Amino acid sequence: MGLGNLLGRKKAGDESQYSSQAATPARADSTVEKNDGLIDDSPVKYLTWRSFILGLCVSMGGFIFGYSTGQISGFTTMVDFKRRFAEYNAATGEYAFSNVRNGLIVGLLSIGTMIGALVAAPIADRIGRKLSISFWALINMVGIIVQIATTDKWYQIAMGRWVMGLGVGALSSVVPMYQSESAPRQVRGAMVSAFQLFVAFGIFISYIINFGTERIDSTASWRITMGIGFAWPLILGIGTLFLPESPRYAYRHGRVEEARQVMAKLYGVPTNHRVVAQEMTDMKNKLEEELHAGKAAWHEVFTGPRMLYRTILGVGLQSLQQLTGANFIFYYGTSIFQGVGLSNSYVTQIILGAVNFGMTMPGLYIVEHYGRRKCLMAGAAWMFICFLIWASVGHSVLHVDPSSHPAGVAMIVFTCFFIVGFATTWGPIVWAICGEMYPFRYRATCMGIATAANWTWNFLISFFTPFISSAIDFRYGYVFAACCFAAIWVVFFFVYARPPSERQAKEGAEEHQHHDEPTEIRE
Repeated sequence: MGLGNLLGRKKAGDESQYSSQAATPARADSTVEKNDGLIDDSPVKYLTWRSFILGLCVSMGGFIFGYSTGQISGFTTMVDFKRRFAEYNAATGEYAFSNVRNGLIVGLLSIGTMIGALVAAPIADRIGRKLSISFWALINMVGIIVQIATTDKWYQIAMGRWVMGLGVGALSSVVPMYQSESAPRQVRGAMVSAFQLFVAFGIFISYIINFGTERIDSTASWRITMGIGFAWPLILGIGTLFLPESPRYAYRHGRVEEARQVMAKLYGVPTNHRVVAQEMTDMKNKLEEELHAGKAAWHEVFTGPRMLYRTILGVGLQSLQQLTGANFIFYYGTSIFQGVGLSNSYVTQIILGAVNFGMTMPGLYIVEHYGRRKCLMAGAAWMFICFLIWASVGHSVLHVDPSSHPAGVAMIVFTCFFIVGFATTWGPIVWAICGEMYPFRYRATCMGIATAANWTWNFLISFFTPFISSAIDFRYGYVFAACCFAAIWVVFFFVYARPPSERQAKEGAEEHQHHDEPTEIRE
């Protein structure tokens, strides 16, 4: 899923760690220097209360992402939810979702998310990061209201999830943008990591709440989970209004003094501090770089220097991230484990959510401390083995005897093993690679195309899974195993690592060369 969608931005924060003791050039046109030439070199606190509140508040956007994604898995197996929105089978006397209805209710969130992610940046550039976050939090709340207001119309649930998806997708784009533009250098990477951690935490909490309400024999079984979900965008939307505008956004729109004041408050230093002067210099240089580079036409991502290869590779990696099968587990996990006769499939979902949440932090560490290429190949091989065993046990044992407890336990164990592999490799690393391999001039467009590919496959998997599962049962796992096996060779043949010194030496010349070489990533 788009679980965790955003680690590529972490790199920028991590590579710019700042030591207040280091000598750095000050902004030549700063007010302080013009007046008396004094620069404050006092030590800088690692974390101030203002930057902590900023990080905590906007990370709620990640929690909304995870909570919205995780809750639907439990809804589709709740008795009251099925009685109201599924179809009645006279032959069996039970309510069950058709493949089309189930696919639309689950999958339309992904369509909304894809659209929201694509339109969020232009809107944020126009009205500002802060107001944009509050606006999309409001859209998310509208989607929740649309769903919670119905008692018998399944299409209203589906459309409400689509509207909610608009907010989820936009927040997944704007919140990390606001964090990376506002957070002090020394905690910038940690704040973006906190966003990803909150995504996993949101999934986990939605599983726990579903477990607590699923036995209620009324609309409260699912409305409580939806209603609690209303609190998160409300907190984010109102809380963000009390936060400052992104200093980089303010600077780009001519509000230089506002940018200086905000940066000083977030660092907890006076406006004449050297770290503030350095930040102002960086903003000035970045703005000049953007103006000099100009805006690339969309077709240049295919015709620019070495860009066709990179664009296709980015789309391929994002597609393979979905085709590993992670969202198959997260979207349909409760249904899968209920179908194999486990006493309480909601408990199983809590276990899976806990594993995902618990392995997120090790995954963030691996992204920055181990080679991307080796980890991707190792992770794909690990997931290939897990799905191979999962599908074999499911088809040969559980499909024949759904009450087999040992086989059910084996399925849970290897699902957990799979999540460990995904959460530590393909989950975060694909986003990190996509954030690294595009030149600045093409980055926004290429990331948009790659993200669209990710969410397109997200929808296709969520929509068609009911059809495929009913046709080939647990053998569906062989499809994902094959994709994981293919991913090993895609990375082996097409993703190459180059030492940072060599890569940086090339970056200045890339704009003037037309090579069709394997893409280099950070090793």
